[in-house]
Amino acid sequence: MPSPIELTDSKPVSTAVIRDRVRPKDLARFVPAACGEVWSFVRAAGLPRPGRHIAVYSAPQGTVEVGVEVAEPFVGNDRVRCSELPSGRVATTVHFGPYAGFADAHSRIRQWCAEHGHRLSVVSWEVYGHWEENWNADPSKIRTDVFHQLED
Repeated sequence: MPSPIELTDSKPVSTAVIRDRVRPKDLARFVPAACGEVWSFVRAAGLPRPGRHIAVYSAPQGTVEVGVEVAEPFVGNDRVRCSELPSGRVATTVHFGPYAGFADAHSRIRQWCAEHGHRLSVVSWEVYGHWEENWNADPSKIRTDVFHQLED
């Protein structure tokens, strides 16, 4: 059974990301590669307390930021930059299961917002749960939090 859709306020969270324009068909390759590159930067820079992986999408231009939550702003390099998760009113849900299925969570949020009179901005994002060993045996437990920013 899908998790409910909720409205909440999102707070800005500092992130270390690679930003690029990516075609939807290339996301499955780009996201893991960018996450790996960002983690290498975070370790080499000694950034304290890195958090969960994230992916922020801005449609229709196809811009995506992929990386990891970080504890504080930092100075990046030519590839990895300091950014932050969006703040403001959001519609959100949790997807449990393999990553290939969380497109449904995005669709459910869009449909729920349309039915309840909430206008979506062009920004959405995912926060991927820290990998747990039991997810290898039971992928239905993989957690991804999905957010869509609402227009003011």
